[in-house]
Amino acid sequence: MKQPINTSSCLGGVPYASLVATILCFSGVALFCGCGHVALTGTVTILETHFSKVTTDHAMLTDVIQLMQYVIYGIASFFFLYGIILLAEGFYTTSAVKELHSEFKTTICGRCISGMFVFLTYILGVAWLGVFGFSAVPVFLFYNMWSTCAAMKSPVANVTNIDSICVDVRQYGIIPWNATPGKACGSTLGDICNTSEFYLSYHLYIVACAGAGATVIALIHFLMILSANWAYLKDASQMHAYQDIKMKEERELQDISSRSKECLNSYT
Repeated sequence: MKQPINTSSCLGGVPYASLVATILCFSGVALFCGCGHVALTGTVTILETHFSKVTTDHAMLTDVIQLMQYVIYGIASFFFLYGIILLAEGFYTTSAVKELHSEFKTTICGRCISGMFVFLTYILGVAWLGVFGFSAVPVFLFYNMWSTCAAMKSPVANVTNIDSICVDVRQYGIIPWNATPGKACGSTLGDICNTSEFYLSYHLYIVACAGAGATVIALIHFLMILSANWAYLKDASQMHAYQDIKMKEERELQDISSRSKECLNSYT
């Protein structure tokens, strides 16, 4: 007769905390990499069309943006593999898997691997804090341009000469000071804000920044999980050592009692 499958034991082996952190990490990295890649392309188009019409003026910036896009490919690939590894480690440290592999889990190798993941996740978390801060810079620049355009259109501003309102991207160090025209004023600035490239890039940078923040939260979540797993492995190792000593003592007591019985039997 076929025995029914115990659903509770199967669900008990699912590391829900690691699963949530993995989904959050994948979502954050996907948003940051996908939106950031498209936003960088749109930024180059805006600069070439409106702020730096000579190719040699922004050649270095173009190379840097292409390099950043290649780095984005590497980040996406690395975190896809790293998230799967951390999820597998979460499955491995659940109670259901512990019953199957209790001997391996308490080895020094298992504790060293968990400690290595804790250290690596901490380093990645600090690095992503920097990425999160860096991703907020283009949001700030686009917001300044958008707010300037909104101020020109606002009837409350009561601007008599809109041509005096300008946005000079050269002051941010994006393009050199000899770039032409380097700035946009008045109606030209308003036309830039109305383009699809500006609108799309601005909102994609916001989403990319949010994705970086989600990745930071996911790595902090992973760090807490890995730290708990490492402490669990350490306690399990100490428990196994205590059980081994206890078993040895019980065997010695059994040997002593058996020898004493033999001695009594020999005298009788």
